[in-house]
Amino acid sequence: MMNLQMEQLQEYLPFLIPLIVIEAILLIVTLRHILTHDHYKRGSRGLWILITVVGMQFWGPVLYFLLGKEED
Repeated sequence: MMNLQMEQLQEYLPFLIPLIVIEAILLIVTLRHILTHDHYKRGSRGLWILITVVGMQFWGPVLYFLLGKEED
């Protein structure tokens, strides 16, 4: 049973590793932007940090850049 699961995981690794790296970069860029800016279209800094960290599986950062980031 364990060998079958390991084989399945190894089969998906070439797809998972780039996805994990992209998500980590997106999370870092989003948090950096939130922490270096004071004004947001909607919400506050604390709200956007919470949304980004809780929804860090892609949706939190995307929501911030679509709804929270104020145009420069």
